[in-house]
Amino acid sequence: MPILDTHERYLQIAFNYDLSLARRILPQITPSNRILIEAGTPFIKREGMHGIRSLRAMWPGIIVADMKTTDGGAQEVRMARSAGANAITVLGGSPSETLDAFIAQCEQFKMLSMIDLLGVDDPLDVLRPLNTPPDVAVLHRGRDEESTLGKVIEYRHVKRMRSKHDFVISAAGGVDLRESRSAIFNGANIVVVNLVRPGDPWQGISTDSDVGAIAREFLETIS
Repeated sequence: MPILDTHERYLQIAFNYDLSLARRILPQITPSNRILIEAGTPFIKREGMHGIRSLRAMWPGIIVADMKTTDGGAQEVRMARSAGANAITVLGGSPSETLDAFIAQCEQFKMLSMIDLLGVDDPLDVLRPLNTPPDVAVLHRGRDEESTLGKVIEYRHVKRMRSKHDFVISAAGGVDLRESRSAIFNGANIVVVNLVRPGDPWQGISTDSDVGAIAREFLETIS
């Protein structure tokens, strides 16, 4: 099972477009045990499990399947694992039965369980009832929220969650270099950065840039 150190800082790069773009960009990124590659939800919807298998063929490290599971947790874990993913996400707003089945199946298949807290007002309301805590809790400002004034990644929850569980905390949603510094300052372990095509309204790493060089800059920034 891949291990994430709660004292380490990681960069997660999210591929949200198609496989042809991933094939062009992923070879630019130097493999590192501090870089996670994400098969984003739009990518999976376009490319399916074949897309995850293709990323696995190109990347030796951790691959996150951002499935955002809402039901059938155990089945989706098996699906992602068979495609080569090491980690998978479930939505925190899912029923507790789904969350428990998801985490148990991740443990069985030696995958990292990630609970995405998108749209959750109080993470502890999700975490308290669980039989076992996840490996990673993701504080997430959604894409559609990035342009809304006052919508921020809710770092105020970091200390409250850490008081209950010793797990890795991830920050996602409109993360650029400045936001990555804020995330680490506020106690996050993972910063999730989207690859973004020019003209798209989101923050992240431009697909027209030297992605490998910018990834190294992120790693230096969050160290």
